[in-house]
Amino acid sequence: MLRQLLPLGLILALVMGATHWLQSSHRQVQAQVLRELARPGDIRMISSTTCVFCEKARRWLVAESVPFEECFIETDAACMAEYRARGARGTPTMVVRGQTQLGFDKEGLSQALRP
Repeated sequence: MLRQLLPLGLILALVMGATHWLQSSHRQVQAQVLRELARPGDIRMISSTTCVFCEKARRWLVAESVPFEECFIETDAACMAEYRARGARGTPTMVVRGQTQLGFDKEGLSQALRP
């Protein structure tokens, strides 16, 4: 029985490895595109101090050296005013060259930064 399952296990391991490699490669390409397109001041992240999605986005942007600014609605009155003026419904709210995007979407950021 074990001999019959071994080839299936090897195929599964190969498929999982290939999938992981493709996802990693895609993430690297997304990061490179954003680094090439984004200039200081292009991306502003409106955050909350308790938002786990904001923390995840912040970590990724910093790790990938994508320039961005960030403000926190709980500690910055101007940030809260902008959040409300944009009709935001949650955090992170990304402002990319004046366009409002709810959530952190790397592909959406890239699209908004393209000329």
